Amino acid sequence: MFGEKFKRKYALTDGGLKNVKKGTFWTVVVNLVVMGGISILYLMMNSFMGTLSYGSPLMGAVLPICAVVLFVVLSFITHYQQYTATYGLVYNEVKTTRLTLAERLRRLPLGYFAKRDLADLTETIMGDVYRMEHVWSHVLGYLYGAYTSTAVIAVCLFAYSWQLAIACLWGVPVAFALLFASRKFSAKSSQRLKKAAVNVSDSMQEILENMMQIRSANQEERFLDELNRKVDEHERVMINGELSLGLFVNGAGVIMRLGVATTILTGASLILSGQIDFMLLFLFLLVITRIYAPFDQSLALIAEVFVSQVSADRINEIYETPIAAGAENFSPRGHDIVFTNVSFSYDEKEVLHNLSFTAKEGEVTALVGPSGSGKSTCARLAARLWDISGGTITLGGVDISTVDPEVLLRDYSMVFQDVVLFDDTVMENIRLGKHGASDEEVLKAAKAANCDEFVSRLPKGYKTPIGENGAKLSGGERQRISIARALLKDAPVVLLDEATASLDVENETRVQDALSRLLAGKTVLVIAHRMRTVEAADKIVVLENGRIAQEGSPAELIKKGGLFSRMLRLQRENDGWRL
Repeated sequence: MFGEKFKRKYALTDGGLKNVKKGTFWTVVVNLVVMGGISILYLMMNSFMGTLSYGSPLMGAVLPICAVVLFVVLSFITHYQQYTATYGLVYNEVKTTRLTLAERLRRLPLGYFAKRDLADLTETIMGDVYRMEHVWSHVLGYLYGAYTSTAVIAVCLFAYSWQLAIACLWGVPVAFALLFASRKFSAKSSQRLKKAAVNVSDSMQEILENMMQIRSANQEERFLDELNRKVDEHERVMINGELSLGLFVNGAGVIMRLGVATTILTGASLILSGQIDFMLLFLFLLVITRIYAPFDQSLALIAEVFVSQVSADRINEIYETPIAAGAENFSPRGHDIVFTNVSFSYDEKEVLHNLSFTAKEGEVTALVGPSGSGKSTCARLAARLWDISGGTITLGGVDISTVDPEVLLRDYSMVFQDVVLFDDTVMENIRLGKHGASDEEVLKAAKAANCDEFVSRLPKGYKTPIGENGAKLSGGERQRISIARALLKDAPVVLLDEATASLDVENETRVQDALSRLLAGKTVLVIAHRMRTVEAADKIVVLENGRIAQEGSPAELIKKGGLFSRMLRLQRENDGWRL
C-alpha cells in the first residue's frame, strides 16, 4: 500500500521505485561512511590528547594510517555506487516514463485530445518529465537517505549524551516544520508558474502555426507584444515563487545552524558541571560539521519536491485516464455499420440523441445536414475514435466498444478534408497506409489515386521530400496522397469526411475519379457537401441538431420534400453544386 502511494506521489514506475530504494540505501551508506571518517579524526585527536596527558599515544601510527586508507577506499566505492543508483538508473527511468506516456497517449480515445491543449500535453511530456527527472535523480535518494542516516546517527549520539544530542539536533525538525508549513504556498506558486509557462508555449505555437495569416493581416506587432507580455508574466511569477521559496529555505537553514551554538553552550555547561569531558564535546562538534550537510541539501530538495507535486499530478492524470481497450480477436460477419440508439456527449453536453441507422456493405451512405448537426461526430464514432455515451455501434454484428481500437481500425480507411502529411518523401507518406508495403504496391496505389500527374513534375519524383505537412504541394495533391494511402490499405470500410469540400472543380474531378476506385465494393460512410457525392449515394441520412431528420435514397428524399429538399434547393440557387 505504501509503495503504491509513494509511486503515485512521485509519478514513478515499478522500476523507478526500485531505483529510489537503491539510491536511498547507498546514500545512507555514504553518509555513515563519511561519519566514520569523523570517528577516525576523533580517535586520532583522542590519541594526541593521550600523548599530551600520559606521555604516550593511545594508539600506534599504523592503525590510523590503515583506518584512513580503508576510509578512502570505502568512500570511493560507496560514492560510485550512490552515483550509479541515483543518476545512472534514473536516466533509464526517464526514458521508460516518456515511452510509457507515449504508449498511454497512443491508446487514449481521441476525445481526450479534443479536451486538452497540445501545448499543455507537450509541456507534460517534456517539461514535467524533466522536472520529475531532477526529483528522481537529485532529490528522493538524497532526501530519504538523509532522513534514515540521521536517524541512525541520532540514536548513537543519544547513547553518548542525550543533552548534547538534543542541543545538536533540535533545529532539524523545527527547520523541516517551517518548510512543510510553506507547502500550500509552494503548490499554489507552482500552479501559477505552470499556467504561465503553458500560456507562453500556447502563444508561440499559435504564432508559428498562423504566421501566414498574421503577416497577411499585418498583425505581427500585436501578436509579438502579447507574447512579450506573457513572457514577462512568466518571468515575474518565476522570480516571485523562487524568492518566496528561498526565504523559507534559507530561514530553515539558519534555524538548523543554531544547533551549533546550543551544542557549544550546552557542552560548556556540562563540562563545568563535570558531567562530560572535553573530548565528548569535541566529538559532537566534529559530528555537527557533517550532520547538517545532508540537510543543507535536503532543505532545498524538499522545497523542490513540493513544487514538483504539480508535475507529478499532471503525469498521473495521463496514467489514470481510462484507455480505449478491448478484445484483440475481431471476426465480423460482413461489414455493415449499425447505429442503435446512439447518444454522445461532449463536455457533458449531449450532441447526438438516440441515432439509429445502418450503413450497408457495398453501399455508399451519405450523412448530410447543417453545420453542427453531428455528421463528423458520427464518422468518428463509427471507427471508435471516440467512445459513445449510450446505445451501441456494431460492425458486422460485433459491438465495436468490445474491440481494441487498433485491431478495429485495421478494417477502416479514412480520408478527411484536413490531410496530415509528414516531412518525408511522397513514397513514404503513401506507405503510411500499409506498413511494410513494397515500392510496387505504393506506386500502384499512387497511380490509382491519380498521383502520377503531379509527381512526374517533382524534381525526384516519388523520392521528393514534400516539406512539413506537405507544404510544397497543393491542396488537391495532398488530398490525392491521402487517397493513395487509403487505396494501399484496401480496408473494407471507408470513411470520407469532407474529402473534396475545399477543392476546385479540376482537382475535385481528379479526386472523385480516385475515390471511385477506392469505394468499389466497400462499406462507405461519407459526409457529403457536394451534389456529385450525394447523387451517387445509395442512402442518405439527414441530421439536424444531433437527430435523424430524414433517411432514404436521394430520389425518395427529393420526392418527400423536407430538410434535404430545402438544402438541395438552396445549394442549387447559390452555386449549383455545393450542399
